[in-house]
Amino acid sequence: MRNNKTEQIIPYAILSIIAILFIVPLLWVVFASFDGNATQVIKIPEKFTLDNYVSVITSSTNQRAFMIGLLLSGGQTILVVILSLLAAYPLSRFPLKNKQKFMLTILFMTSLPITAIMVPVYQLFLFLNLQDSLFGTLLFLTASQLPFGIWITKNFIDGVPTDLEEAAWIDGASLLVGLRKVVAPLMIPGIFTVSIFVFIGSWGNFFVPYILLQSPGKLPASVTIYQFFGQYGYAAYGQLAAYSILYMMPTFILYYFAQNHMSKGFTMGGAAKG
Repeated sequence: MRNNKTEQIIPYAILSIIAILFIVPLLWVVFASFDGNATQVIKIPEKFTLDNYVSVITSSTNQRAFMIGLLLSGGQTILVVILSLLAAYPLSRFPLKNKQKFMLTILFMTSLPITAIMVPVYQLFLFLNLQDSLFGTLLFLTASQLPFGIWITKNFIDGVPTDLEEAAWIDGASLLVGLRKVVAPLMIPGIFTVSIFVFIGSWGNFFVPYILLQSPGKLPASVTIYQFFGQYGYAAYGQLAAYSILYMMPTFILYYFAQNHMSKGFTMGGAAKG
């Protein structure tokens, strides 16, 4: 009996420790963002203030950085979703030659660390004169996430029955029309799954913009966070915490809307199969 109780307690104890490790930093961020004299110590502010948020929001540098970050992340997400649909559809529907080898190559590319290719990519950007270009950075970010997008999208398209497409073809619809009006609405969960992971990966990407963009006015929000760290170890902890809270908001908003659409997508998919 004692052994059974111990086996039941250990998993909960481990999960509790992990939860504390995540909750403690979040508590510091929340409390420090409302503290005018925030330090590294977790404490409830003596007087709650919005000065840190006002300072971060009214800064033109932060406004520009957030807009650039949304431009890069949002643009990359849209491009990856569209290109993944166009690439994954024939891989799912047509008996292509060497399709299995091609899918294995895509799977390998999804696990390739981006740091391993940054040196040749930087040289390529210099050769093509795309260094310090937001458009060039957007293209590279899109290409780096395409293998993941194609792999996930192909799996979702496999779950869409072909009967509805064949009915649309009989009515005179083309392949692209069938993809847009039949397949895409039934795989909304897959579209939002790809969108969430691509957006989060781009929104939190520090390394790629830091390497490919040199002008301070072109840096996204993921890079400009360094502005709160001064010399000699000094840091504006209150503004840093407020910046971090605001930086998390686009992800939370995306999760909220994606959750609603994903539930509707699953309902539509189940009705179609029935």
